[in-house]
Amino acid sequence: MTLRIYSTLSHQKEEFEPIGDPVRFYCCGMTPKFYPHLGHAKLFVTMDVIRRYLQERGYRVRYIQNFTDVDDKIIARSQSEGLSPKEVARRYTEGYFRSMAALNVEPADVYPRVTETIDEIIAMIVALVDSGHAYVPGNGDVYFRVASFPGYGKLSRRTAEDVLAGARVLVGEEKEDPRDFALWKASKPGEPAWPSPWGEGRPGWHIECSAMSRQQLGDQIDIHAGGPDLVFPHHENEIAQSESFTRREPFAKFWVHIGQLNVGNEKMAHSLNNFTTVLDVLKVYHPMVLRLYYLSQHYRTPVNFTYESLEQAQKPTERLLETKLLLQQMSLRSLAGNSDDATRQAVIELELRVNELKERFYAAMDNDFNTALALSHLYTFGRELTHLYTAIHAPDDQLRGHIVAISQQFDHFLDILGLTLPGDPAELQRNRSAPAPVDVAAIEQLIMERGALRHQKRWSEADAIRRQLAEQGI
Repeated sequence: MTLRIYSTLSHQKEEFEPIGDPVRFYCCGMTPKFYPHLGHAKLFVTMDVIRRYLQERGYRVRYIQNFTDVDDKIIARSQSEGLSPKEVARRYTEGYFRSMAALNVEPADVYPRVTETIDEIIAMIVALVDSGHAYVPGNGDVYFRVASFPGYGKLSRRTAEDVLAGARVLVGEEKEDPRDFALWKASKPGEPAWPSPWGEGRPGWHIECSAMSRQQLGDQIDIHAGGPDLVFPHHENEIAQSESFTRREPFAKFWVHIGQLNVGNEKMAHSLNNFTTVLDVLKVYHPMVLRLYYLSQHYRTPVNFTYESLEQAQKPTERLLETKLLLQQMSLRSLAGNSDDATRQAVIELELRVNELKERFYAAMDNDFNTALALSHLYTFGRELTHLYTAIHAPDDQLRGHIVAISQQFDHFLDILGLTLPGDPAELQRNRSAPAPVDVAAIEQLIMERGALRHQKRWSEADAIRRQLAEQGI
């Protein structure tokens, strides 16, 4: 079997051959301006499964996930909450870790922070200026010169005309070209700032990940991952500045982007006030129900979030637990006497089924981490197991050993997907007495109406709907 991964750069699945050992894996992490929402969790659960499966295939993996802990939105949040930007970043970074621990997302090897990487960022900018890839207009800012990088647009497949059409120059910016982007921003009153050769200021958004990934993983990496909204401009700009700095290509062999999580016709986002936090959902649903919700569709598939669709993940989670418990019960049946022919034949049939499951499970995961297909094979195995269960009466020690091994193999499949199921079925229902979301269809209709009004630029009417939803706790 050969692992194949879809790369946004080539727009096709490619055989995975790492640059070296270990696999160098970088994911653009959160800007901790508030608690992580369901869209964030979709990304990080996906990356967790990819990392787990790479390790299952025998690769050592060094996984890095950053925090952008200084940012315009963090500064705005600090002003609204009466806290320092550092305190805001710390509060919501802790919220991230609580949310991900509940979802069984394994910690990254390192979580670099922008505020801890300032020296490396400045050194990279200095080198880009010295090589002519960046310039200093004299107002304390530093800009990357897009025209100096002929490959600009290769990730997003945008032409120079496309980029120029969407570019803009804000008041106070002194760009040579509207396409150019900031590497360093001059400080403003009341904002965090650091000394640099160009005066007090802070990093631009894009240079941060280039510096942090290079600090932790070197000049070239195997996998760079993130949300689909980062393809342009963030990841496009990362390629330009990283390859200009290192003079090595490619900066990343595989660019992995998940499908967007939407509400109505809009991306779930803090900035749009249409989000649901992970912690709020976990007040009602078991964490593994939410995790399975994400894994029940291919990671590149855009998903429109509704509470009904989340509710639909409850039953298959219960089915997996039933299979797990049924295998345990089979291995604990009476050991008295010798196994009869029906029991021996049933165990042989069970071994055949689990071998078929193993082959199909790995084939699905090797095909660009197709968790949805892998799960469907687990469900099929569960149905087959139910038919064989009644035929296994009193296994002797030898046959019991076979059943235990089959049970362990099934548990291993769950581990690869990060599904830590409880031992008691009632545990999956532990929060189900909490109030269910009210009149979901009506709420979604209002969200769609608000989206249409925003599209028509009827802002006051759209805001009225937003206030109406807020009053319902949405």
